[in-house]
Amino acid sequence: MRHTFLVTIISFCLGCAVLTCGQENKALKKYKGSYEQNFGKDASYAMGMDIGEWLNGNNINPDIDEFIQGMMDILTESETRFTYEEKENILRQAFFDLDEQGNAENREAENEFLAENSKKPGIHTTGTGLQYEIITEGNGPKPAVSDTVRANCKLSLTNGTVLDIFDSPGEPVEFPLKGEIEGLTEGLQLMNVGGKYRLFIPSDLGFGVEGVEELYIPPYATLIVDVELLDIIHNN
Repeated sequence: MRHTFLVTIISFCLGCAVLTCGQENKALKKYKGSYEQNFGKDASYAMGMDIGEWLNGNNINPDIDEFIQGMMDILTESETRFTYEEKENILRQAFFDLDEQGNAENREAENEFLAENSKKPGIHTTGTGLQYEIITEGNGPKPAVSDTVRANCKLSLTNGTVLDIFDSPGEPVEFPLKGEIEGLTEGLQLMNVGGKYRLFIPSDLGFGVEGVEELYIPPYATLIVDVELLDIIHNN
């Protein structure tokens, strides 16, 4: 589970940091007296830097005092506030709430971007919400949903991050329209061979509320696709 993995990292790293800080309460003294330090001063500080960067990057801001108390209760084998099952349920809910908060912020940001983008000159909006800009109009045929196309495609997020989704970035790719996300399938059917469009694909027509973590696509992400339609491979 995601939260179990994250908590393991936080617990280990911040636990090491606690051992090197100036807090000299009874629990900490007991712990120091029971165990021999096996992680050096510089390494401990470097780990503190590392986990701090990780927490910032994931927008996680724990109550440090409460965290230290929970950590020390375990390290000193004191009575804990929660049972193991209660602890798991609390963490599961906390990470769920954090995800929900992030999703709401992403959705709001997407709506604002699309609303502002739709007002720009040259931007067209279809009935599904797909937005597109014609860079160069082609003069060849248009593909049907049953066709396979050959195209140059560059995908990015609204923050400028380029996504290396295709096997050979920068090289033409061939793919059936039926197998793509809705926004790309719809956008390519608007184009003639030889044309270049910039598509703005809302998450509803892309990767939705889930996103694709391994491709660094967050939930509610609008995709910007610069596409040049080179050829239609076959028509059925």
